[in-house]
Amino acid sequence: MILRPCLAKLLRPLLHFKIPLNTHYCSHSFAIDFEVETRNYSFKLSHFRDAHQLFDEMPQRVSVNNHLLFEYSRNGFNEEALNLFVCIHRNGFSIDGCSVSCILKVSGCLLNLIFGKQVHALCVKCGYFENVSVGTSLVDIYMKTGNVDEGEKMFDEMGDKNVVTWTTLISGYSCNKMVDRALDVFKVMLVEGVKGHAFTFATVLGVLAYECGVERGMQVHSMVVKCGFEGIASVGNSLMNMYLKSGMVREATAVFEGMGDRNEVSWNGMIAGLVANGLYYEALKLFHMMRLDGVELTRSMYVTAVKLCTNLKELVFARQLHGRVMKNGFYLDNNIRTALMVCYTKCGEIDDGFKLFSVMHKFRNVVSWTAMIRGYMQNNRPEQAADLFCQMKKDGVRPNDFTYSTVLAAHPSISLFQVHAEIIKTKYQGAPTVGTALLDAYVKTGSTDEAAKVFEEIEEKDIIAWSAMLSGYAQKGDIQGAVRVFRQLVKNGVRPNEFTFSSVINACVTSMASVEQGKQFHGSAIKSGHSNALCVSSALVTMYAKRGNIESANEIFKRQPERDLVSWNSMISGYAQHGYGRKALTIFEEMRKRNLDMDNITFIGVISACTHAGLLNEGQKYFDMMVNNFHISPKMEIYSCMVDLYSRAGMLDKAMALINKMPFPAGAIVWRTLLAASRVHRNVELGKLAAENLISLQPQDSAAYVLLSNLYAATGDWQERAKVRKLMDVREVKKEIGYSWIEVKNKTYSFMAGDVSHPQSDSIYMKLDELSGRLKDAGYQPDTNYVLHDVEDEHKEAILSRHSERLAIAFGLIATSPGIPIQIVKNLRVCGDCHTVIKLISKIEGREIIVRDSNRFHHFKGGLCSCGDYW
Repeated sequence: MILRPCLAKLLRPLLHFKIPLNTHYCSHSFAIDFEVETRNYSFKLSHFRDAHQLFDEMPQRVSVNNHLLFEYSRNGFNEEALNLFVCIHRNGFSIDGCSVSCILKVSGCLLNLIFGKQVHALCVKCGYFENVSVGTSLVDIYMKTGNVDEGEKMFDEMGDKNVVTWTTLISGYSCNKMVDRALDVFKVMLVEGVKGHAFTFATVLGVLAYECGVERGMQVHSMVVKCGFEGIASVGNSLMNMYLKSGMVREATAVFEGMGDRNEVSWNGMIAGLVANGLYYEALKLFHMMRLDGVELTRSMYVTAVKLCTNLKELVFARQLHGRVMKNGFYLDNNIRTALMVCYTKCGEIDDGFKLFSVMHKFRNVVSWTAMIRGYMQNNRPEQAADLFCQMKKDGVRPNDFTYSTVLAAHPSISLFQVHAEIIKTKYQGAPTVGTALLDAYVKTGSTDEAAKVFEEIEEKDIIAWSAMLSGYAQKGDIQGAVRVFRQLVKNGVRPNEFTFSSVINACVTSMASVEQGKQFHGSAIKSGHSNALCVSSALVTMYAKRGNIESANEIFKRQPERDLVSWNSMISGYAQHGYGRKALTIFEEMRKRNLDMDNITFIGVISACTHAGLLNEGQKYFDMMVNNFHISPKMEIYSCMVDLYSRAGMLDKAMALINKMPFPAGAIVWRTLLAASRVHRNVELGKLAAENLISLQPQDSAAYVLLSNLYAATGDWQERAKVRKLMDVREVKKEIGYSWIEVKNKTYSFMAGDVSHPQSDSIYMKLDELSGRLKDAGYQPDTNYVLHDVEDEHKEAILSRHSERLAIAFGLIATSPGIPIQIVKNLRVCGDCHTVIKLISKIEGREIIVRDSNRFHHFKGGLCSCGDYW
């Protein structure tokens, strides 16, 4: 191996010998060529034994050897230093403790444990171990190579220890992420009366920054001041770093401003810390102060400055920095080019980012490939991201955990199962980032079971992984799975964050969830201090609105310190579904006054509010406003709302005209809405048309057949109704059975029409018989038109009296204390006769009854309903 010449630096310590030295060393032939000219010597050597003779005749030859070793080590030529030491030792040149200490440090830098152990044996043989510097270097190499037990053993066996020895052990524990041990050793060092030097305190502060131990760090800060080290740059930088990582920007700023000797690391650390804490404009201001202070930009400073531009999306400033990079000759620095590439892609200049990536050629590494793949993903180009991932592998670059976690989001442009197989092969499935991305990909495909398997394989589950799994169950509506995961994470000592609470509260929106569960999670969020987080408060607004407690939803909405679009939309939709159309429109008008952004969901809520409240003109006005003023293209759901608006008002022709004018074919939701309206208004021809279109789109959906058969039954055409029912049998289409649920004392009970399975069935029917008499006394007359069976009227009345919602309400009346509101959920729409009956029950029983059917909420109180009999 040929030694790299670094003559200017290597010869400087040898000038007192007046020997200009040109060295060429080959490890195999040991051929060294010295050309030496001095006043007393003139040599021309070609063999190593001649070199040996030269060094024998030179005064202080050990010192010369050490100077060479130190200079190689100091200049980062570690391999050369190692080879030089081997050569010196094999050829019998003298070495001492300083030589051994130096080469042990070199071995530590190279993480060459085998060589280090050989030198250790040499130390034992030659008695160098008594040298404190040698012992300290042995501790260093063992700790750096992860052999903590050997490092501790060396430390314990050392007779004399100085502050460097103690600091080396502390640093070693820190490198091995053994934070508690590092701090324990620091305490023992102080007890032993050893005074730490600047590097000791810098190391300890670095440990505390790693574990965010800012309270103990402040105590160490006071010791730093007491020892007079606060003015030393390395200590000040460590203090600043600790405070910044703990979010204590004010304290970090005070340290920075108090530093008399700021170096490039100080400026860069402070700016980077401000960026990490989201204080981008403050970081930009400090950057300009640094430039005014005449500090030259280093490579790391350019990287930090470009990252600042990325977060601020300051494309112009980034291009200026790019120009300075070119001018200062840093263009070939991979970190700077990657940072610029990320900046361009995040600012939407994906083509400029790819140009940078293209010119990197052989200098591309896994970081640059991953950054470019992520750039395509951020710019909604999953196909290009997938292609680049494949090209990366073709070029022989091995993806890392960040690459896999990024490219998984490109599904379905990339095969999820193929990437999963690669992840297993490369043993990345246990990495939290990869595991979380993988389970999230499975969740998006609806494969919650596969996601759960991936979740179990994650070795160290962080809160992000727990929240992702919980969110997966929530999205699927699996409240039991979500609650189970939440309880397990708490049991494992993991502290839920705002996203965890948001996910589990969203899971409580489903009708299968207990109302009390949502309230309990609300209480837990308050206790943990996360209830005011935007994502949590928005989830609470949605949950209470969808679970029938619109008053609580409104209270949380009013208390929100800030609101996002989800909050506004939830409140509008909530009021709409609860029958408070005017209140929904008031919320919308407040949004308009504040010039807030709106989307299709906003207008779905607004037009639904108009639909449920019978506000035909207002609904038409807001539809026109959405298209003409806000330039939002209506989606299928909006057209369905408009069809529903016209249909409820009896304007079926106008509804049909709107369907014909739609810019895309009407979907199932539109035809289902028109079919339901045709049944209400008994328009057989239009109903047949809607049913035919609906059945062609969803041949196995029972709703089309049931609605059409009900239309025929309502018009007395029992023969056509029988044909529809027969068609259902032929196509094996099963009618959805009507169920009603009620929650009593944290337990949910379900009922179907004529149900006798409940343990208290006798008491329930006795209550219904009692209510029947009181209802007749109140003037109730059964409306048998809602019984769509060709049977006698008496039988029809019996069928009506056993509807599932009446059974659930009767059970609620006997199972709860007087005055307690009763809330039930039904999977189908409440029939008109039951609607009348529930109004009367609310009056004669003095109870508020809340019914959530498939269409909306009904709040019955004092003989009235919030829908105003318009639903």
